[in-house]
Amino acid sequence: MKTIYKKLLFLLLFLPFCVLAQNTIGGTVLDKITGQPIPGVNVNVQGSTTGASTDLDGKFRLSNVKKGDKVVFSFVGYKSETIVFSSQQSISVQLEEDSSQLKEVVIQVGYGTVKKKDATGAVAVLGAKDFNKGVTVNADNLFNGRVAGVTVNAGGGAPGSGSTIRIRGGASLNASNDPLIVIDGLPIENSTGTGSTSFLASLNPSTIESFSILKDASATAIYGSRASNGVILITTKKGGKNLSVEFNSMLGIGNLIKTVDVFDAATLRKVVTEQNPSLLSRLGNANTDWQKEIYRQTTYTDANVSVRGSLLGVLPTRLTVGKTYQEGLRLTNVFNRNTVGLALNPTLFQDHLKLRLNANYSNENNSFADAVESSAINFDPTQPVYDNTSKFANFYENYNHATGALTPQTTRNPVAQLLQTDNTGYSNRLFGNFEADYKMHFLPELRAVVNVGFDETHGQTSRYAGLDVASSGSNNNIPYGTNEISRGHRKNTLFDAFLAYNKTFDKLVFDLTGGYSYQKFENNTYIQGNLNDPNLPTTGVGGFPQYKVATPVVLLGYFARTNLNYNDKYLLTLSYRRDGSSRFAKENRFGNFPAASFAWKASNDFFKDSETVSDLKVRVGWGITGQQDIGDAANIYLQKYVTGSGSSQYTFGTTALPIAISSAYNEQIKWEETTTYNAGVDYGLFKNRINGSVDVFYKVSSDLLVKGPLADGSNFSNAIFQNVGQFTTKGVEFTINADIIKSDNFNWNVNFNATHFDRKIDELIYHTIIRTGDNIAGTGTQAKVYQEGFAPDSFWVYKQLYDVSGKPIEGAYADSNGDGVINADDKYIYKNQDAKLVLGFTTNLNYNKFDLSFALRSNIGNSVFNAVNASRAQYGRLNTGADITNLPTSVVNTGFNNTSTVVLSDIYVENASFLRMDNISLGYTFPKWFNDKISLRLTAGCQNVFVITKYSGLDPEINNGVDGAIYPRQRSFLFGTNIKF
Repeated sequence: MKTIYKKLLFLLLFLPFCVLAQNTIGGTVLDKITGQPIPGVNVNVQGSTTGASTDLDGKFRLSNVKKGDKVVFSFVGYKSETIVFSSQQSISVQLEEDSSQLKEVVIQVGYGTVKKKDATGAVAVLGAKDFNKGVTVNADNLFNGRVAGVTVNAGGGAPGSGSTIRIRGGASLNASNDPLIVIDGLPIENSTGTGSTSFLASLNPSTIESFSILKDASATAIYGSRASNGVILITTKKGGKNLSVEFNSMLGIGNLIKTVDVFDAATLRKVVTEQNPSLLSRLGNANTDWQKEIYRQTTYTDANVSVRGSLLGVLPTRLTVGKTYQEGLRLTNVFNRNTVGLALNPTLFQDHLKLRLNANYSNENNSFADAVESSAINFDPTQPVYDNTSKFANFYENYNHATGALTPQTTRNPVAQLLQTDNTGYSNRLFGNFEADYKMHFLPELRAVVNVGFDETHGQTSRYAGLDVASSGSNNNIPYGTNEISRGHRKNTLFDAFLAYNKTFDKLVFDLTGGYSYQKFENNTYIQGNLNDPNLPTTGVGGFPQYKVATPVVLLGYFARTNLNYNDKYLLTLSYRRDGSSRFAKENRFGNFPAASFAWKASNDFFKDSETVSDLKVRVGWGITGQQDIGDAANIYLQKYVTGSGSSQYTFGTTALPIAISSAYNEQIKWEETTTYNAGVDYGLFKNRINGSVDVFYKVSSDLLVKGPLADGSNFSNAIFQNVGQFTTKGVEFTINADIIKSDNFNWNVNFNATHFDRKIDELIYHTIIRTGDNIAGTGTQAKVYQEGFAPDSFWVYKQLYDVSGKPIEGAYADSNGDGVINADDKYIYKNQDAKLVLGFTTNLNYNKFDLSFALRSNIGNSVFNAVNASRAQYGRLNTGADITNLPTSVVNTGFNNTSTVVLSDIYVENASFLRMDNISLGYTFPKWFNDKISLRLTAGCQNVFVITKYSGLDPEINNGVDGAIYPRQRSFLFGTNIKF
């Protein structure tokens, strides 16, 4: 009996613990890919009010749960996960990112993160699902046309070449207009190293997880000295806890789709007969299309293997190996890249210490090709490519067969120039960073972060051509070949350290960040001139080889930012940065860059229960950013002395001594500053199935860094960088994303963005015109200028006069100033290269296992100066030496012969508006290929599908607004595979 009582007593004592074990569940919520804890996850019992949320370590505890209850784990940006409670006491839940909600995920900003819904500045974020398809050799190819206010223009078809990226049109005149690009916390230099094709060519696009593009000063000012042109933050993929392998490959073939319209051989013979029959004896018997001769069909291959998992069971790791091979249309042009990327992101001490290591190695082996388009356009089509009697390796050339001397002022064979010139380069680059993020044990709200970055590149270019190469260096028109080498060593080191404090006080969320940044750029080069040049000095001033140790550029800054969120309705961001640059003298070295922005979540006040308006946030912002990037003029504030040349020496008896000559300098040079005002609205309708933003902005750039003219005798040059004036940019941006159809079997999503902006120079030194751009062939002058009251780089040309039938009159121009004389004073500002409206449109359709996507871009209202026609479309240019020169067929429309000013007529400023389909891609996915763990996706697509334009030239998308014979873009047909397991 006593035993029974003991058992009953034990049962009564144990019963509460049994009840507790059955009604309480705890555990941790982790990211499925990275294995990192996720704070703030909602944990709710379905159909009840019972709920909790995870803490900073991703941990939770939920009480009053009954057996059979469904526990739902949900978090913005992740797919919800449901667990059936079966008396388990502790579980580990892994949430998978929901790519359809990526824009609501935490995004990168300067020295921290913020939820997209809590951002107060003009920020755009793109994830993998938003990236462009097709040939994406460089990172910038992924977001071209995807973001309002951001333009990306490769400027031609050279493989691996860098693009000109502009955010809201840029903010400077002669200083850099490139945005600051930060890769995993490492700001990189926006200039191309020796042997490389572009500064972004070393980064494998397949390793990129997302882009955050900061557009207004309230978002960028924390970067201070380099933020006037916007900031692009690139985040690469991190390591994961669970093993996963992904293999991507793509194969493509490319073709030439268009050439400049010039006369063929038969037509040229007729033209010569009509215009200058005395030249008929110089014509040959061939029928050569020189533009097609310098181009070829191309191949493209890209393969990447990425492995994610936990190394040794404790180190989340990602390893990516990639190889890219792309041929250019020019016969000898090849881009070849091999990359290795490693990411380690372990957490230690119960997730209090987070370590991140990103290391990327890239090897480029490039075969460059000379720009021979002008020669191909000009070369006589009645002459053959090859000539068995030629002394130039059997290539046809114009030369004196008796003396072997080349005929002066004649075009060289462009095919020979490509095939006989060995122009190669390589670049080895290692870059990355190590970051330690420690959450204080005694104060979990406080974090200390240290980030150390490195970027080092060694590169070389070599150029060789034999004695039988007509396009190589010559002495008295007799080739002596080419032998040139250039080596470069670039180094970029970074040290950042900051504290971040985050605390919630009832309804107020307070976030404060403050720290210090130091970065140093070094660039050394070795140049060996053409050793075959008999006129080249080997010693002394101007001799070779030359070693150039550029003055290092050092940037340091002190920064602080605070984010305040009251009641999840009112958001305030304040930031301040004090930056110093070694490019300026001590008195002007530091600049101060404050910013402030405010946002109001109106939807939380007025549309809480609305079925229509799901999100409405109003934003206003203001900020000042700086500019100091003036290229090689790193220490222009110093007066430096250089040894004079042979023409500047003193002679004492028989001894000649060089004298010291001062270089031009400007000790007063200082920061250029840009003040930006921004107002915007973020909206979401119908549970955010339709969402987007509208922004208006106004930028004022003052103390412009411009290489402007100097008064004679006032310095040691006729032009130098100086602070000369002011210009403004104003514009509006619009973005809309819509899930038009969203069902289990069929989804249709579209994205549309539009941008309009106007740039105007308000003030220039001396109120003068400053000519800019390249000289136009045949004139020795430029066709663009800076002038007060007009957009930068506006076209500066003569106003063409026409007869009663509307045909242009050769050499007849308006007397703009009415002085009765037609000269340079009669030139006027006529249009510019800026588009009035920039549009982007993408769409994605998914039906069962099929997917289809395409991307369109359009510029409306932009102009291009057609320098190909301007410098060649005159009958008088049929004979420029001892050969016959071909002409563009547009000469038939004008009938122009040749005058000294014809090339600068406004008739050559053409409407270059266009609609371009960049790519179209069709895919099919086998979700269970071989077994349940392996998926296979097959794709087929086309790159550079079509261009619709009225522009008469080869391509309306020109970087600098002057078309002097662009490297054509190829059309590629692509086939790809993606395997995951």
